[in-house]
Amino acid sequence: MIIAVASGKGGTGKTTVATNLALSLNQGQFIDCDVEEPNARFFLHPHIEREETFSVDRPVIDGERCDCCGKCADFCRYNALAVLPERVLVFPELCHACGGCALVCPREAVTYSPRSIGTIATGKTGNLEFMEGALNVGEAQATPVIRELKRRMASQGTVIIDAPPGTSCPVIAAVGGARYCLLVTEPTPFGLHDLRLAADMVRHLDIPTGVVINRDGVGDRGVEDFCRRENLPILLRIPHSLEIARHYARGVPFVQALPEWRERFQALYRAIEEETS
Repeated sequence: MIIAVASGKGGTGKTTVATNLALSLNQGQFIDCDVEEPNARFFLHPHIEREETFSVDRPVIDGERCDCCGKCADFCRYNALAVLPERVLVFPELCHACGGCALVCPREAVTYSPRSIGTIATGKTGNLEFMEGALNVGEAQATPVIRELKRRMASQGTVIIDAPPGTSCPVIAAVGGARYCLLVTEPTPFGLHDLRLAADMVRHLDIPTGVVINRDGVGDRGVEDFCRRENLPILLRIPHSLEIARHYARGVPFVQALPEWRERFQALYRAIEEETS
């Protein structure tokens, strides 16, 4: 059971829902795929057992072999190569490591060397396995780190994926292949706008979807009306609560401070099982 927790925008409570759901189950695996700003560890407090550098290949041009024919730059759709009269410039931040430049080079002047773009940490919190990716500051490509996290994903049991916010390529990489997607939103015009985008994205990925409304009680009924029209089940409502906010500010998941919420999140998981059965 792979459950991706996503949202159309940041700040809706996506990580709050993902971490509380994982802790209510206290088994399986939690993967923080929000690699540009991973923060699930501040709530799960895992014991990190291993942290390693993650690298991707970057092209290296042999100046003695290269005759600046330009075929490598013509092939590259990401403008990672620029051919000057006497040499080829490489922009490693733009390279997607597809290997095409080496394939089309007639003089075999292109090789590759590793370039660190982030880190991957693994550990445990209780019976829950924890994995987190973190992109280096200044790097533009989150997708390779996310793909590596998912390559290491457990093949059995329950996996909770905390996806990045939005609807861009990193989100699709994190959500793709999930058995179910939880979309976290808030009952405001901004929340509704971004929920529409996220719901459309998940629909194109053909993944069963449910909604969690966070800060329930503020705003208007626009989100509820949208969910009813689109046949999106609202599986959980988290109230606009000062008590919950205080626990969040202290880094305490509220399923630990408020036992009744553990039961509600367990009921949420059972509802997902019914939706996917």
